Amino acid sequence: MTTSFNHTSTTEDVLKGVSLTGKRVLITGVSAGLGVETARAAAAHGAQVVGAARDLAKAEAATAVVREQAAHGGSLRLIQLDLASLASVRAAADALVAAGESFDVVIANAGVMATPFGHTADGFETQFGTNHLGHFLFVNRIAALIAPGGRLVNVSSSGHRFSDVDLDDPNFAHTPYDPFLAYGRSKTANILFAVEFDRRHKERGIRATALHPGGIQTELGRHIGEETLAGMLTTINAELAAENLPPYEWKTIPQGAATSVWAAFVASGEEVGARYCENCHVSHITDGLINAAAEGVRSYALDPERARALWAKSEEMVGERF
Repeated sequence: MTTSFNHTSTTEDVLKGVSLTGKRVLITGVSAGLGVETARAAAAHGAQVVGAARDLAKAEAATAVVREQAAHGGSLRLIQLDLASLASVRAAADALVAAGESFDVVIANAGVMATPFGHTADGFETQFGTNHLGHFLFVNRIAALIAPGGRLVNVSSSGHRFSDVDLDDPNFAHTPYDPFLAYGRSKTANILFAVEFDRRHKERGIRATALHPGGIQTELGRHIGEETLAGMLTTINAELAAENLPPYEWKTIPQGAATSVWAAFVASGEEVGARYCENCHVSHITDGLINAAAEGVRSYALDPERARALWAKSEEMVGERF
């Protein structure tokens, strides 16, 4: 087991004394929040980071701190990637494959949350298409670049507890749309994708894991109105008070990114492979009623058969087999 950390641990706590010099890391979603902090922490400890973002101008400004704090050979290079467009995903992946440089770690961090009903450029429901299918296609197209002994880290969420995936109606063609239901489906898909990717690649020593970063106030929640958010917090705090627990506390961004860097660089592959992590440790399975602030992963999100079925459905949707 690795050193014990908890919900208050930061990226610097987790990486204290850890050298990432010589490591090559690919991180999606480096234009704000957790992606920027994850890139900063990696580069500050010597990693050569390739950061992917939809808006390169925004990412360039947001990642100035990454370049400023890069040390021990650490660096940052940006590439354009719009996960809501399969053409953009294929172009970004093809460029990386052509360059031929390997990666020790891929962190699938980018995502959207609780968006109004809409579709990606290819007609997929926005959250499932962006959060899952975009990453599914991108990671699989560059899978050969992940070095033996490497790691795939999918940033999921406790929001996976809102819903299992719906393989019969992934685009809400027949189901009334609910933004949090759709978010839950996409976050469950992030976990199931890690489970099946781990199964397929662990013979090369490559392990895949998924995680919940915690509740952090970032741009991710921009589609949730202040009134809705206040109501959610009121409900959560009432549940906590009923259990004689203190009120809910947001994590800072360095605390939120800590589990990503722990799962990527500190934990052993055997420890986290095909598992779900939170608060810098592997979480437990729970299918019972728990408050929104409690730890735990639903069993459907780690079901190997469900993971295989999602993989097949995802191949069908993106029009490629891996």
